[in-house]
Amino acid sequence: MNVAKAEYPDLQPDNERSALEQRLDQYRAVAAAAIIGVAWPDATTRLLPATDLTIAGIIRHLAWAEVRWFQGRLLGAPMPPPWDVTGADDPDHAMRLTADDTAAGIIRLYESACERSREVVAQCESLDQVAAVPSFGRGPVNLRWILVHMIDETARHVGHLDLLQDALTGPRGVHTPEP
Repeated sequence: MNVAKAEYPDLQPDNERSALEQRLDQYRAVAAAAIIGVAWPDATTRLLPATDLTIAGIIRHLAWAEVRWFQGRLLGAPMPPPWDVTGADDPDHAMRLTADDTAAGIIRLYESACERSREVVAQCESLDQVAAVPSFGRGPVNLRWILVHMIDETARHVGHLDLLQDALTGPRGVHTPEP
């Protein structure tokens, strides 16, 4: 994944699958780029008093969401480290940083999760492929649903990242000097 630049999706994609995959990759790149060049203390600070969200925590959570939906739900595979511990299935758990986390480690975690997700999607013949694990106590979702959900999830958190970056640097990336 090129975290420096998000490619804009085709304006006239050939098919639904390409449109979904391109849009998700666009938001993935924007999310990953949000931590680039941010000092670790800033990336791990609660920048908005009303929330526990941090830049690094959001990227870590997005890595968990990729693994959970594409590997855990779609394939039915066991969750790999660091998501294989008690309590890791809680979405808030994924936002909590560990003492061993670093910006480079969070980026690697997210990029590798996204790459594995792409590999899983490439193995699916159809958007209609049904997930191996039921969701929401109602039944399994299909690949189409997962792709749309991950676009929603990633885009929502890109908005959070925008707010956190504005809180850090001021609107439009211009640092506001302290009084």
